[in-house]
Amino acid sequence: MLIPEAYAQESGASTGFDPIFLVMMVAMFAVFWFLVIRPQSKRAKEHQAMLKAIKRGDHVVTNGGIMGRVARIEGDGVLTIEIAPNVRVKCRHSMVSELVTKPEPRAADNDEDADNGKKGG
Repeated sequence: MLIPEAYAQESGASTGFDPIFLVMMVAMFAVFWFLVIRPQSKRAKEHQAMLKAIKRGDHVVTNGGIMGRVARIEGDGVLTIEIAPNVRVKCRHSMVSELVTKPEPRAADNDEDADNGKKGG
């Protein structure tokens, strides 16, 4: 009637195994592995090592951006962080994003300050 009958056509190529497709799939997986999965797992291992190294008195930054000093480490994965004198908050151990180290003063900075004092006086 309105819809003409569809007749099956024979394909010119066989639908067998295509080795080029397999090589392309393996290459795509390798690129994905080296660009995405490997660096992410490396960062996760470094973060876990950093979390294990946290001790009382360390200065940390949480995922929410709160900076403070670790006042207490509780056994169930909870840290008590002192963010100001006599102000303490509890935080999950896994929510610490960074362990802050205090930079040591450079010798050049001290020499410049001494030189500036001599020149001005």
